[in-house]
Amino acid sequence: MESGPAIFTGAVFALFGGCLLAWTAVRVRQRQPVAQGVNPVASATLAMLVAVIALTTGAWCFSRL
Repeated sequence: MESGPAIFTGAVFALFGGCLLAWTAVRVRQRQPVAQGVNPVASATLAMLVAVIALTTGAWCFSRL
């Protein structure tokens, strides 16, 4: 019974992290701003950091099964 929430939470974190990482990479490759009105390097760095943290959290949730 406890594995259901862990699977759902891990999937949500992994999906969010993967999509954010892909979206940020596409925006950086096209030289478009990641966040409007913010330093491009800082916003891309922060977005990639959040994506990696989300992917790590998703992997941690899956490891708790």
